[in-house]
Amino acid sequence: MKKIEVVAAAIIRGGKVFAAARGYGNYRGWWEFPGGKIEAGESSQQALRREIFEELHVEIDVGDLVATVEYDYPEFRMKMHCYFCAISGGELEVLEHEDYRWLGAENLHSVKWLPSDLELLEKISTRLR
Repeated sequence: MKKIEVVAAAIIRGGKVFAAARGYGNYRGWWEFPGGKIEAGESSQQALRREIFEELHVEIDVGDLVATVEYDYPEFRMKMHCYFCAISGGELEVLEHEDYRWLGAENLHSVKWLPSDLELLEKISTRLR
């Protein structure tokens, strides 16, 4: 089975977390924390800063690790490192997703999360209260 290692950002602002709906692929319309693959020679934090700039056109400060999740999708095995983040520069511009929302603890479960991201919700919700 193919293995990939990715990073994801739990971007927190005003007691809410940024969530985005995938705009492509088998899981189009499912919700996730934005991010992407770690490229050769990059640290997790460097990859996350690059991916978020490519996807949302903002700069971020990468904070504490939320968790590392390993999940087996039918097509691949994924290892995802998710970090708490904050926007530090730029104007948010959603470039690769079909929708986005800022979700609070009270409505964190109101969207259809990717299975791997679903595993992060409890830890993230503690930062939103």
